[in-house]
Order: sequence, then structure tokens, then C-alpha cells
Amino acid sequence: MKKIFILISLLFTFNCSVNKVSNTHGLRLLDGKINNIEINKTNKNDIRKILGPPSSISKFNGVWIYIERKKTNQSLTKLGRKKIEDNNIIILEFNDMGIVTKKELLNINDMNDIEISKKITKKKFKQDNTLFNIMSTLREKINAPTRQK
Repeated sequence: MKKIFILISLLFTFNCSVNKVSNTHGLRLLDGKINNIEINKTNKNDIRKILGPPSSISKFNGVWIYIERKKTNQSLTKLGRKKIEDNNIIILEFNDMGIVTKKELLNINDMNDIEISKKITKKKFKQDNTLFNIMSTLREKINAPTRQK
């Protein structure tokens, strides 16, 4: 019994490392790479060399969007919940010749917390009126099994 307890405690100790595990989605280090992009000088080919293919391209105005999101595990008491450490988005706009006209970097401080309304919409009709009774009777007659042959 004592050996099993020691074995379990050793496995638990080795699995819980000091370094936190982080998952990165998208491109890494976008906040540093945006400095290599110059307005009215850098074109789409240069952007592809610097950042690679965009995460998303707008169909309406040709805006390129690059995304970086880094989530890290919190402490053991949080039961594996992850915290967003980095959330960077680069938005690039181009002119007709494919040259950057506007660049914008959004980070985690630019995120908005959205509160969902708890209001309930009430219906304005009643099911006790005569029109509802007539329509439900007609519906029952139409959907009756004897009619469906």
C-alpha cells in the first residue's frame, strides 16, 4: 500500500511541472512584426514574406486580418481553466495597387466584454381567442390520419 501511494505521488509530481502550458493559435509575435510594415511602401507580396498568408480576407474591401491568440493554463485550483494572455489582431487595408494604406494593431486591452440581456420577450397574443380556436381546428382536420391516404 505504501509503494502504491509513493508511486501515485511521484506520478502526480512529475506531471505537474513548474512551466505553464500555453497554446498559441494563429501567428506568433504579431506585435513585433507590425513594425516591419510601412504605410504607402509595403505591398501585398512583402506582407506575405513578413507575415505569411492572412488568417482572413474581407470579401468586400480586401482587408487582410492576421490573428494571434495565446492561452495559458492557470493554477491547479482553477481546474484547468485557461487564461488569455495575448490576443493580437493586425488589420491591413490596401489601395488598388496593392500597397498598404492603413495598418492597425488591436491587443487584449481592446477586447470588449459583452453582457447578454436577461430580458424575456412576452407574446402579445392569447391562445383563448376564437380565431386561434378556428385555425387550430382546421389544422387538426387537415392533419387527421384519415385525410392522408
